[in-house]
Amino acid sequence: MGGRGRSRTQRKHFKQSRDNVWKNGSKSDASSAAADGENNSGDAERKTRENWEPLKTQNAVFEDYYKEQGIVAPEEWDDFMECLRKPLPAAFRINSSSQFCLDIRSQLEDDFVKSLQSEFTGDEAEALRPLPWYPETLAWHSEFSRKQLRKTQTLERFHEFLKLAHEIGNITRQEAVSMVPPLFLDVHPNHFVLDMCAAPGSKTFQLLEIIHRANEPGSLPTGMVVANDVDIQRSNLLIHQTKRMCTANLIVTNHEAQDFPGCRLSKFHHNSSDIQSEKGLSINQLDFDRVLCDVPCSGDGTLRKAPDIWRKWNVGMGNGLHCLQLKIAMRGISLLKVGGRMVYSTCSMNPVENEAVVAEILRRCGDSLELLDVSNELPLLVRRPGLKKWKVRDKGLWLSSYKDVPKYRRPSVLSSMFPSGRNIVDSSEDSGDHVVAEAKEDDKNEIVQPNTAPLSEVNDDEISSLPLERCMRIVPHDQNCGAFFIAVFHKHSPFPVVQEKNGENVQLLHKSEESAEGAGEIASNLNDVSEAKLCEATSVGNAETDAGSLADVPSPKLEEEVAEDQQDLDKEETSPKNVGKKRKLQTQGKWKGVDPVILFKDETVINSIKAFYGIDDSFPLNGHVVTRNNDTDSVKRIYYISKSVKEVLELNLLVGQQLKIASVGLKMFERQTSKDGNATECRYRISSEGLPVLLPYITKQILLAPIVDFKHLLQYKSIKFDALVDAELVEAASKLELGCCVVVLKEADQVSSFPIQVKSSTIAIGCWRGRSNLNVMVTGLDCKDLLERLEKRMETGNAEIAEPQNGGVNGDSNPNDTDMKEESKNDVDMKDEETVNMVEL
Repeated sequence: MGGRGRSRTQRKHFKQSRDNVWKNGSKSDASSAAADGENNSGDAERKTRENWEPLKTQNAVFEDYYKEQGIVAPEEWDDFMECLRKPLPAAFRINSSSQFCLDIRSQLEDDFVKSLQSEFTGDEAEALRPLPWYPETLAWHSEFSRKQLRKTQTLERFHEFLKLAHEIGNITRQEAVSMVPPLFLDVHPNHFVLDMCAAPGSKTFQLLEIIHRANEPGSLPTGMVVANDVDIQRSNLLIHQTKRMCTANLIVTNHEAQDFPGCRLSKFHHNSSDIQSEKGLSINQLDFDRVLCDVPCSGDGTLRKAPDIWRKWNVGMGNGLHCLQLKIAMRGISLLKVGGRMVYSTCSMNPVENEAVVAEILRRCGDSLELLDVSNELPLLVRRPGLKKWKVRDKGLWLSSYKDVPKYRRPSVLSSMFPSGRNIVDSSEDSGDHVVAEAKEDDKNEIVQPNTAPLSEVNDDEISSLPLERCMRIVPHDQNCGAFFIAVFHKHSPFPVVQEKNGENVQLLHKSEESAEGAGEIASNLNDVSEAKLCEATSVGNAETDAGSLADVPSPKLEEEVAEDQQDLDKEETSPKNVGKKRKLQTQGKWKGVDPVILFKDETVINSIKAFYGIDDSFPLNGHVVTRNNDTDSVKRIYYISKSVKEVLELNLLVGQQLKIASVGLKMFERQTSKDGNATECRYRISSEGLPVLLPYITKQILLAPIVDFKHLLQYKSIKFDALVDAELVEAASKLELGCCVVVLKEADQVSSFPIQVKSSTIAIGCWRGRSNLNVMVTGLDCKDLLERLEKRMETGNAEIAEPQNGGVNGDSNPNDTDMKEESKNDVDMKDEETVNMVEL
């Protein structure tokens, strides 16, 4: 994987946080006691516990800063701080695209809520309740602590329910305020959506739910989601999180958000329109209908769930991130289609990270962009308007305007951090030079009189004239949650692409100069411009430099990283310890050490799959499957991609594979490597993830099982044919070819015709047809969850369980005899590898 040396987590990365979590002296006391010969481990452990103290939930600098900023009224300050010091309640969201969505909601409403209300009184009786502002009662809030969850049998059962449902993917644990930004995006199933800083993936999962929800079984939405994160380790978590969604409409990428590639076809091909027509592409560049820009921030809105921030927080955290946040936001807007919507959000309360960034975006974009008033959306969500005035604190000084900033601090404290955004300098200064020049000694010694007036007395010139009250601030004590900031933008028109500042040309990329040579020269020039200068570059008139105009300018930093990665890999390959070892280095275009994405075109394999499972010709299989292996002769897994993802991959190939793809597609087929697997007509079995998409099109290797036999399969994982209850099922199973098959739960009065009519309530599992038995190919967790759902249905439907023909299958007795156990050893290994929660890149 790219960036091996720099991205690998080292022990030193954890050292500081591990030492600081404990109070000074607690660990050393325990160590010294052991060194003095205290051999009783129980005494040492008890002594450590006695010395341990909880983290202090106070920070004088934090309190002074936010009191001065006036984020809450003085009379609310005590309630605000008291709420911040309390643990954050747990929250979770029901997966709206799950076929058991309504069942889970009913179980919460009719079972757990009523049981808890009958067992508890007062606040505990209301500790589990839905979030009133979330649509259709799909998000819930629980105030039970870990200790309380062991208090009663009902709470223990509720805890087990949450763990299983989360692991399966029926619910997602997510902070309540974190659910808000995707709701304001107004996503539709046909939208192309970009999540710029996606890890750990809860918001991405939420976006995928929305685009999939209105689809019929077996169909895919025409839209897609691109989830990006720069950190490859956090991307692993993102992939693991979204894997539970089982979607073919997702691409996970690894890029710095501010340099996310635009994949503009016209930049690489002069006859781009002809190529687009020849390839049948509906897109000629990568732009999006919706962009979620949840930028990196100081994170002080998460104090309730991460109390260690109390100790770490300082003013410089927000000031240092301002420029990066602005760059990411501008890049997101440049990738946004005209008429599209972007949400900018942070989990910070700092106006320098919030309103200051929004104000600068509006100044740069002018009439091209509008800050939307969304006060009529989610009316039950308690939110507060954005601030129009604030101060900047730097090196212990309160600064009300840019003119108060010492000259030597101006490269770090930018004019965009202030409400007015004015770049005010002395007449003796050379315009613009102060932004990038090194601080002179006389500047450092200059005595500056900062503006120490209260915020209420700030000059009207330093109160923003922009409609920042349309931003939303969510504060903890309003609805017992975390803190969050949200701003919603609508793009009306493209931006100017060439801007000038004070006579100094900051050349970006003009539409008439989109050649690769021009782009390289521009990138070289831009490399010499400091970060502060690029953030401060202003234009003549209303709009400022469009950072998004760097859309297709190759990032010098990115190219350097790729070169460094290659050097690291070359050294590793030629090192003495690796000489003689077989090491296969995967390559994805210019990205070294990354699995490639290759369109699978082996007609022999594809035709054998279609023939074995009787896949209907209406299912678009050809041209929609990819692999992650350069060696197409030894493909183990085949992934299915939607039409929208296919077009993005084809565009990416035409522009030199600018996208660094970490994960793509839905795992549809996996090669069976066991002895019996090689003996079958088709060596590829259907994966559990891909079955829901493929099921409506299968006409062979499919069985309809009554609920009693279906339940027994889930209970015992392997059943001989003569132990099945339904005679029709026994006959049909014996006629199947050896290999993978699909068992569908037969509903009342359902006729055995293929392809079956799949409904949202249809339940099916993958199995292996052995010589004389059926073996289940789903995980134990999936079996457990399905059994619970069937029990609920049998309770409500008064279904009767038929007695087995060959001696008690009911209760705990296994229908299979010992001969079957010996025989099953010769059958296929039934470990369903594709359902193991491993991250594959």
